[in-house]
Amino acid sequence: MIASVAGQVAAVGPQGAVVEVGGIGLAVQCTPGTLARLRVGQPARLATSLVVREDSLTLYGFSDDDERSVFELLQTASGVGPRLAQAVLSVLPPTDVRRAVATADVAALTRVPGIGKKGAERLVLELRDKVGAVEPAAGGTPTAPWRDQVGQALVGLGWTARDADEAVELVAPTAGDRPDVPTLLRAALRVLSPR
Repeated sequence: MIASVAGQVAAVGPQGAVVEVGGIGLAVQCTPGTLARLRVGQPARLATSLVVREDSLTLYGFSDDDERSVFELLQTASGVGPRLAQAVLSVLPPTDVRRAVATADVAALTRVPGIGKKGAERLVLELRDKVGAVEPAAGGTPTAPWRDQVGQALVGLGWTARDADEAVELVAPTAGDRPDVPTLLRAALRVLSPR
């Protein structure tokens, strides 16, 4: 797999760019946000994902590794190919995609051309347990750091994000002013162990 390309931008078009790497011009399909950052004649580094089909090799480029990982995550859902995954990232930044999936925000997902209500519900159903912990929305109530630590530890131990969130909510009243993360993690494990 080609994980990234770095070189001088030779051309920028409506669908992608050409980046010169070692004397070879690589055509890279990019989202409008990524294309807006590229300037012809300037150096650029793009995180990339190579999609291999019977009749083509297509290189998709992203402004950072996080955007690429969300692109690849979206394609694990049934019915989502690289073009639809790229369309999602053209409308929503990676953090908003994760938040929309984790909170079942179907309205945000249906803003993407090509995703209807049923498609958005399928994305939520298939990807919710894969997105992990998400940051609160801007202007929202910030999450206590211990909540993220305990939740991520539970997901890392094999529980779903939903089960982890429920366990964190059940142990939250015992957290107090100075939460002890290992103690809270043990309490959350006791809550989940009968399941």
